[in-house]
Amino acid sequence: MSESVQTVVQNLTTKDFQSDQEVRWCPGCGDYSILAQVQKIMPTLGIPRENIAIISGIGCSSRFPYYMETFGMHSIHGRATAIASGLKAARPDLSVWIVSGDGDSMSIGGNHTIHLLRRNFNVNFMVFNNQIYGLTKGQYSPTSEENKVTKSTPYGSLDHPFNPLALAMGADGTFIARSMDRDPKHLQEILLRSNAHKGTSFLEIYQNCNIFNDGAFEIFTEKATKPIETIFLEQGKPLVFGANKEKGIKLDGFKPVVVDLSNGASADDCWIHDEHDFYKAQILVRMFDDPRIDGHLPRPFGVFYQTDRPCYEDMLQAQVDEVISKKGKGDLNKLIRGNETWTIA
Repeated sequence: MSESVQTVVQNLTTKDFQSDQEVRWCPGCGDYSILAQVQKIMPTLGIPRENIAIISGIGCSSRFPYYMETFGMHSIHGRATAIASGLKAARPDLSVWIVSGDGDSMSIGGNHTIHLLRRNFNVNFMVFNNQIYGLTKGQYSPTSEENKVTKSTPYGSLDHPFNPLALAMGADGTFIARSMDRDPKHLQEILLRSNAHKGTSFLEIYQNCNIFNDGAFEIFTEKATKPIETIFLEQGKPLVFGANKEKGIKLDGFKPVVVDLSNGASADDCWIHDEHDFYKAQILVRMFDDPRIDGHLPRPFGVFYQTDRPCYEDMLQAQVDEVISKKGKGDLNKLIRGNETWTIA
């Protein structure tokens, strides 16, 4: 990078990433906070705006590219991951961010989501999870809880919901994390961690839809309940929570249990978080919804798991370079013609 470009990048501010488009989400929507945090961290990445592309699908969250002063594309339903994959394969030098909702990424785009994760393109994938279809006015989504009463399920949803992080683990994602719209500091931290990861970063963001599913995550965001209902994962530190860090979690075999640190238990006995431990990450992503677990457990936030694995675009380029070195550049016309030809008289 030239010295002049470096200077321009270093002088970027949050305002430089705010487009001139009117932000058109419902007043009070959690998307405003997510947009603000992304715009705040962007200047710190040292990446020119012309080297950033934000790709979205369909849904309220997918208006995101309009509000970012970068390149971007508002694509089609469920296919943001596929389009972003093609872009990254063609332009591996770009910083590619994917914006999707729980309906867009887990329903019509579910197949594309799992293949992005297994291929491990070096992109950042943000899933705004509000547990409802907002843009189409309040139908239940793939992450809506069972018995959810909506316009499309007036007697309650019969569907068992997806657990996005468990799905990402099953698809061999290399970076799996969760944050929330109403904790700006934590969201900024996890966005930076996501960007620093080499590979597909999968970040689920709890996002409040105050029109069609207001308060879905209130228990995790409100001051009175947040300390006891959430646990923030920190690498190498024990799993402790509570207003005064008076509670902890330890493993009884493979079963997480809550212990009282104010009544004889020690933090030294608690589960020490290791975000590189694949097997413990499997427990963490299901800690709040595993019917085999007795008792009430807090909801984890932070980086659940990360590992290193080659990125698709790097392997693709290496394969192309190898073929060229051995056989030289190909002939596209010859390839299209194939081995069998006919002459029409």
